[in-house]
Amino acid sequence: MMARYHRRSMILCLVLLSLSISPSQGFLGTEEKIKSAVFYSPKLVMNPGSVANPYLFDIDFPRGHIGLKAFDAEVVDEAGKPVPLHETYLHHWIVEPYYVRKGSKLPQREMFRNHGFSREDPESNLDSKSDIILVKNGGLCRSLTLRHFFGLGSETRETSTYVPDPYAIEIGNPEETPDGYEFKWLLNIHAIDTRGVEDKKGCIECLCDLYNVTIDEYGRAIRPGYKGGLYCCYDKTQCRVKSGFDNGEKTRTLFLKYTVRWVDWDSSVLPAKVYIFDVTDSWERSKGDSQEHICHVEYEVKPCKTNGDGCIDVKKKSLVMPFDGYIVYGVAHQHAGGIGGALYRENGEGICASMPKYGNGDEPGNEAGYIVGMSSCYPADPVKVSYGETLTLESNYSNAVGHTGVMGLFYILVAQQLPEPDSSLPNKQHFEAPARSLSFLAIFAVTVVVAVVVLIAAVIYRRQKREDGYQSLST
Repeated sequence: MMARYHRRSMILCLVLLSLSISPSQGFLGTEEKIKSAVFYSPKLVMNPGSVANPYLFDIDFPRGHIGLKAFDAEVVDEAGKPVPLHETYLHHWIVEPYYVRKGSKLPQREMFRNHGFSREDPESNLDSKSDIILVKNGGLCRSLTLRHFFGLGSETRETSTYVPDPYAIEIGNPEETPDGYEFKWLLNIHAIDTRGVEDKKGCIECLCDLYNVTIDEYGRAIRPGYKGGLYCCYDKTQCRVKSGFDNGEKTRTLFLKYTVRWVDWDSSVLPAKVYIFDVTDSWERSKGDSQEHICHVEYEVKPCKTNGDGCIDVKKKSLVMPFDGYIVYGVAHQHAGGIGGALYRENGEGICASMPKYGNGDEPGNEAGYIVGMSSCYPADPVKVSYGETLTLESNYSNAVGHTGVMGLFYILVAQQLPEPDSSLPNKQHFEAPARSLSFLAIFAVTVVVAVVVLIAAVIYRRQKREDGYQSLST
């Protein structure tokens, strides 16, 4: 009973904390400069049970020396109509920049497939003869996985990716471009068509038995004991469809519709760097700083042996920070069954808690049983983190039933400097509201907060005897 009370108290505190934060942080200097454009990926041809996991090179993207402010996406059909997750599950999408040598004749896909690219950063590899040079994020898993700048999954429609003002992710700085190279973007989309399949939960969790695969996409035997995950649902694999399901005339063409927001780079914009933490990172502090961060990306959640509030799988990873800076944004990435991720200091001080939002309907953005959003953290005061400091990442899943191929990632944006006081605020006369209006707004805000607290308390009370977890996916 006491543990249950503490858990509810923590959730209540997190909700109240979320009411006090804002993406703008009071800085309005870049908002008027933001540009926006909508693009569509190359087509994905889908059939019931089919999997598409292509790497798409040189995609449409804003060019020049810019600061990225947001990247939002969703799957749509040929008419531009949003496609629900219970028809086509968006396992993940990622976008990643790279340089390609001008005049290269080898197709870019072959460059990647043949490992004809540099694994070093451009600034330390300007004399490389590689045809492709990857532009990686700040870390920590920078070698073979998790190099991207933006990336989400089923939660993409209801998750904020907005970079708070006055910060942005700097891209396309001509002084950093190696001589003889061009700046490009690649997009990876992993989509699973679950129309008519035998087991929707099993298909989106990539159970190997449902895909009838024993080797991975590179022809290597899948290791014994591996039940499901990315190795079993690669591009052009097929999840088992119900016997008798009519597969005729069900081929359809889909696209990833993505909206990019950005500003032209100037001195009013402060750079923020992307870091991605993975709860499966094999790095151990006891082995020293020289070891590489091997991030396995996915893991299995085994079912618990009892039912009720105790069925929670908790996975933690302590990591040493390779930077000095200020965290200005954070968000977790989890799969169905996830009940939240958090980042905190060694003394238990919380930095960011990112909680899932589950749908309860059929329409796109509210699909029952799926994570349709993750809460994003916008600290009212940027969180100072020092080089060599240890932070702990925690990823929690309900294990009332088992799950395969789940993820426990955490994205943060780190600024190296803070804005000068009032440096990006508009003129005082344009910013301040009349005193009477402020008093009214203050009273109104307090009223709203009290109402929310009462509502939360009522919901918690009604759910005291309900089992923790999430709504099962319908099959």
